[in-house]
Amino acid sequence: MSADRRYDYARGAAADGDHAAAADLLEQTLEIAPGWAPAWFALGDAREALGEREAAAQAFAQALAHEPDDSQGARLRLARLGVEAMPAQPPQAYVRDLFDQYAARFETHLVKDLFYRAPAILRDCVLQQRGPDARFAHALDLGCGTGLMAREMAAQCARIDGCDLSPAMVAKACASGLYERVETVDLIDFLKSYEARSVDLVLAADVFVYCGDLNEIFAQVARIVMPGALFVFSLQRAEAGSYQLGEDLRYAHARSYVAALAATHGFALATCDDVSVRQDRGQPVPGLCVVLVAP
Repeated sequence: MSADRRYDYARGAAADGDHAAAADLLEQTLEIAPGWAPAWFALGDAREALGEREAAAQAFAQALAHEPDDSQGARLRLARLGVEAMPAQPPQAYVRDLFDQYAARFETHLVKDLFYRAPAILRDCVLQQRGPDARFAHALDLGCGTGLMAREMAAQCARIDGCDLSPAMVAKACASGLYERVETVDLIDFLKSYEARSVDLVLAADVFVYCGDLNEIFAQVARIVMPGALFVFSLQRAEAGSYQLGEDLRYAHARSYVAALAATHGFALATCDDVSVRQDRGQPVPGLCVVLVAP
């Protein structure tokens, strides 16, 4: 209880901007509970806010050591501090827990606060490519969340299946009644569960910001799509290189990286337009809307 109280006081101090007090309280917490990963992570946050990068890195490393599943994303923070190499993928536990905690306010926060519009943008891209009367027999919604993408595409799709790492998100997607099948599973494992040439539309709205290396995803999509099928997704845009981890702990991908992957896996690049699917701190986040066509 003593450790819990100090931890709670520290979180309150950090929320008020008093990071020095938060760090002091967290040091006291860790004297009582030295193996408590959330306290180490919070200490890393406080030290980083104070500009103490080396001390922050040491705290994040301790958080990772005490919780190898890394539900808080300590490895991403270490990469951002330049201590570890950028991971090709974020920890699954981090993404799962992030969206489990977010599920109850997901739609309200995204749509009203962040002006999120990825599903509508992707729908428009599909209709521009295929026309207003486009129809699809079997669509997949990768990282489906609560079902916002399915709502946009329900009229065009005879069947939509979805997946998400977050059980709380999957529960909301199931409750929507828009999906034939929804699985709580990593999207690569989800794609592997489908037979070759069985799907004619694959959608991923604001999902690949939680995926760095997209090569295996492209390979699996290329395997399961029918000739002429569409692979449609949004990205956060990087200006150079392949992909990078931003200050927001989301991945951004370069246009040239997408074009190279498309060519490698046999897709025709129909659309790769500059868009912004959401805002951050009142500013549009640079992004891309991509439409690939299977051969």
